[in-house]
Amino acid sequence: MELLSVIRRWHRRDHLPIREIERRTGLSRNTIRKYLRAESIEPRFQVPERPSRLDPFADKLRGWLVLEAARSRKNRRTARRLYEDLVALGYDGSYGRVAAFIRQWKHEQHQARQTTGRGVFVPLCFQPGEAFQFDWGEDWAVIADRRVKLQVAHTKLSFSRAFILRAYPLQTHEMLFDALTEAFRVLGGVPRRGIFDNMKTAVDRIGSGKARQVNLRFMALASHYLFEPTFCNPAAGWEKGQIEKTVQDARRQIWQDLPAFPDLGALNAWLEARCLDRWERLRHAGLPCSVSEVHASERPHLMVPGRPFDGFVEQTKRVSPTCLIQFEGNRYSVPASFANRPVSLRVYPDKLRIIAEG
Repeated sequence: MELLSVIRRWHRRDHLPIREIERRTGLSRNTIRKYLRAESIEPRFQVPERPSRLDPFADKLRGWLVLEAARSRKNRRTARRLYEDLVALGYDGSYGRVAAFIRQWKHEQHQARQTTGRGVFVPLCFQPGEAFQFDWGEDWAVIADRRVKLQVAHTKLSFSRAFILRAYPLQTHEMLFDALTEAFRVLGGVPRRGIFDNMKTAVDRIGSGKARQVNLRFMALASHYLFEPTFCNPAAGWEKGQIEKTVQDARRQIWQDLPAFPDLGALNAWLEARCLDRWERLRHAGLPCSVSEVHASERPHLMVPGRPFDGFVEQTKRVSPTCLIQFEGNRYSVPASFANRPVSLRVYPDKLRIIAEG
C-alpha cells in the first residue's frame, strides 16, 4: 500500500521516469506501469493471518533473549542452542523461523537504542508547497435554534499560513475525508506533506519512534491526493504549533461573534467566507505582507487536485425480513427483493448510499 503511494508520488508529482523508479524499487517496468495505470489506490485483497508454530513459544523465546543480552558475549547461547531448547519444550517448527524471530528482535532493540534519549526536531520554517498541518477543535454554535457542540477541522498551509475551518458533528473517517477534500479545494492545491497528530481515524497503532500502522482508508486518501502523511510524537503538540495556535485564535476571532444558522451547510459557507476575509486582514508572521498575498505566491507550488476522493466508510448490513437496515439507531428501507440478503452501506458525511449487486 505505501509502496504504491510512493510510486504514484514519484511519477506524477516528481516526474521521475519509469527507469529511475525501477532502479529505486527493484520492481520490473511492467509492474510499475501496472501500478500507475490502475485506477484503484487501495489493495483489493486481504492477506490472511497465518499462525506460526512459534507463536506459543514467542514469549518464552523473547524472555530468553532478554536474559542472554545481559550476559557476556562468550556466555550467550547461540541461535542454534536456543532452537534446541525450544524443541525440548515441544516446538516442532523449523530452525529458520527461530533465527528470523531472533534477527527481528535484535533489529527492534537496535532501533530502540538509536531513538531513545535523542531529541527529535521538526523544522519551523517551510518552503512554499512543502507542508500543511491539520487538527481538530471543539466549539459551539446555534443550528436550527439549538445550541450544539461541533467538531471543527482546521487545515493550514505551513508556508503562507492560509487556513480553512469546517464544522462537523463528529470526528469520524467520512468527516475527516470531507474536511481535507474541501480544504484542498479552498487552499487551491495539495502540498507535498501533511502533518497530523495520532488521531484514531488515521493511525491504527503507534509503534516505537516514528513507526505507525496507518489506517488503510486514510492511506488511500493520501495516495489519492499524493501527499506524504507525517505524524507527531505522542503528547508533542509543539511539532505542529502553527495549527495549535490557529485553533486558539479562531475561537477568539471567529467563533465569538457567530450568528445562528439554519443548518450545518450554511455555517460552513459562513466559515469559509470568514477565513478568506481573515487572509486579507492578517499580516504574515515572517514576511512583510498579508497572508493572502503570500498564499498567492505559494499557490503555483501546490499540486492541483484532480477528482475529489470518494470519502465513504463502507459497512456490510443484512436486510431484515421487513426490508430494513439499521444504522446508528435509525432504520432505512430497501427494495423488497433484497430482504434477508447482505448489502453494502456507504456512509458519507451528509448521506447514506446502499449498494447491492454492483
